[in-house]
Amino acid sequence: MIYTVTFNPSLDYIVSVKDFELGMTNRTCEEKILPGGKGINVSMVLHNLGYESTAFAYVAGFTGEEIKRRVEEFGIRTEFIQIPEGISRINMKLTSVDGTEINGMGPEISKEKVEELLAKLNKLQQDDILVLAGSIPASVPDSIYADIMQMLAGKGIRVVVDATKDTLLNVLPLHPFLIKPNHHELGEIFGVELKTKESVLPYAKKLRGQGAANVLVSMAGEGAVLVAEDGKVYMSEAPKGTLVNGVGAGDSMVAGFLAGLLGEGRAEKAFKMGLAAGSASAFSKNLATRAEIEAVFETIA
Repeated sequence: MIYTVTFNPSLDYIVSVKDFELGMTNRTCEEKILPGGKGINVSMVLHNLGYESTAFAYVAGFTGEEIKRRVEEFGIRTEFIQIPEGISRINMKLTSVDGTEINGMGPEISKEKVEELLAKLNKLQQDDILVLAGSIPASVPDSIYADIMQMLAGKGIRVVVDATKDTLLNVLPLHPFLIKPNHHELGEIFGVELKTKESVLPYAKKLRGQGAANVLVSMAGEGAVLVAEDGKVYMSEAPKGTLVNGVGAGDSMVAGFLAGLLGEGRAEKAFKMGLAAGSASAFSKNLATRAEIEAVFETIA
């Protein structure tokens, strides 16, 4: 079974505004509302590809109820933990103004609620896959991803971590199965600017040397790089297409990688499926469907 964790899910209010003017009243010309959060996005794309998962998340208030309703309506099994105070986030994404976003804060998560999640995760069994994705709320210890991995150590659970800088570095000694920084995040870790796949490669290898089994680096329009568990390197240009919506593209890449790996067990197939899924979501108004992902996959050499 695959499990995903989202500490701070959201309702994503995605809007377009023609001729946006700062300081003036602007009206939307297009809008939609989707459940959001990196782990939830991974679960949704996995579902599209025919792989079921259970989504763990914290929810609060009327927005939390709507997130839960929409995720379950999509066909995903949820193990959401209710927070008694506050509301889950509403994130506004203004797609017509260079991808401008305003993200909410989310509810405060108590120590007792953290322990409730840990108790649920401690029931995972050998060969399960756990995806830990996204930022950690201020009310939760920064070490929570590492704490979860430490708790599960020795159980034969493959853990995927999609996080930034210190959160990512903290889990490396615990040997995550897969990490997926983008090239900006990778550059931030090492204090360098990375623009080409060739420049990314030595730093991806360093992260693998520090403990990660597989290091997958997304590079938006430049493609992607994978340093696999067996040490082999895979690099590819980005598939051709028009960027429509970058929201969830990285999460789609994680889902595609897992689907490709579970389907055939080969790193090369997993890499291509990850690249196809990430690109297909970027070319779509919503998270990519199976048909859209398969169509992009066929274009990758």
